[in-house]
Amino acid sequence: MDGVRRKWPECLLGGAVFAVCMAGTTLPTPLYGLYQEKFGFSEVTVTVVYAVYAFAVIGVLLLAGNASDTVGRRVVLFAGLGCAAASAVCFLCAQSLAWLYAGRLLSGLSAGLFTGAATAYVMDLAPRGGGPRATFVATAANMGGLGCGPLLAGVLAQYAPWPLHLPFAVHLALVAGSAAVLLRLPETVRERRPPSTVRPRRPALPAEVRAVFGPAAIASFAGFALFGVFTSVSPAFLARSLDVDDHAVSGLIVALAFFASTAGQLVVGRAGVRRSLPLGCAALLAGLALLAGALWWDVLALVALSAVVGGTGQGLAFRGALSAVAAASPADRRAAVISTLFVVAYAGISVPVIGVGVLSEPLGLEGAGLVFIACMAVLVSTAAVHLLRRPLPANA
Repeated sequence: MDGVRRKWPECLLGGAVFAVCMAGTTLPTPLYGLYQEKFGFSEVTVTVVYAVYAFAVIGVLLLAGNASDTVGRRVVLFAGLGCAAASAVCFLCAQSLAWLYAGRLLSGLSAGLFTGAATAYVMDLAPRGGGPRATFVATAANMGGLGCGPLLAGVLAQYAPWPLHLPFAVHLALVAGSAAVLLRLPETVRERRPPSTVRPRRPALPAEVRAVFGPAAIASFAGFALFGVFTSVSPAFLARSLDVDDHAVSGLIVALAFFASTAGQLVVGRAGVRRSLPLGCAALLAGLALLAGALWWDVLALVALSAVVGGTGQGLAFRGALSAVAAASPADRRAAVISTLFVVAYAGISVPVIGVGVLSEPLGLEGAGLVFIACMAVLVSTAAVHLLRRPLPANA
């Protein structure tokens, strides 16, 4: 990588490509109600469709999380853009529930290919000494892209024609533009090997990473679990319990959580990585409490406030976790270690969501949500207590 002339514009362009890919993964969020009307499936099916995406992400991270360290960043990212384009085509052609499963599977493959590789790529493209800013660019691109997806789809579904087609046509065009941008960006892995040399690795952590990985992983799991519930079942809760049928409003509520995450990441620069994780855990607890109030009293303002507060906590905790883990990782294993952190995070975005979907049948969405909140509060509290008793190293 030393032979690569690294500049901030290239780092930002890499972040933009990252954001476009991630936007496609949340694009269907405000549209699930329309798909339920069209294909006639239950709330449990919504969470399963959503979880197919997360399991695909985990599978790719486990099987090829280290691929970009071996074959180069751009090869992996082009493959991810190809999967994103194929996902958009599936949704454009959707005539049955099977098309939604296929689209979400391909979307998960694209996210799995992008998360570790694009994060490492953005960091690689930054000028020397720009590691903290590059980490923010990478995490902001990830969360900002995730937030733009439901906002774009919600606005187009509410105010433009072809609500189940136009959002994906727009995203397909953005993916094509991103591929053109990626063609002009440099490769940052100097010693590349053929794809046949890529071997699946069990999640493993270098000794120097283990001290920071535990609390970082717990906080990441809980933060992504909160996002999983927002993106999978919050539109149904808004429609059924609060009579909010405006797709743009549903998309905005979900987007608020992701945009607040980006704002929370900005605070890390001032608070420092060492304090960001416990602060993020505290904000996550507050966000969970607000969401519990929203479910109990059916108050829209509390839903929006829980998205902002919980999203801010997730941003604080996740950027702190990613910064600490990336700083402790050897350069030649950075993408693999980052991918391991994302495996934990995407486990959080899938397993609890399925639990909420299953419990929604006997308990209703509100009851299932309250059970979820109680479980996540225990997890976040555990991480916070651990961090208070064993703070991150001073150089984290």
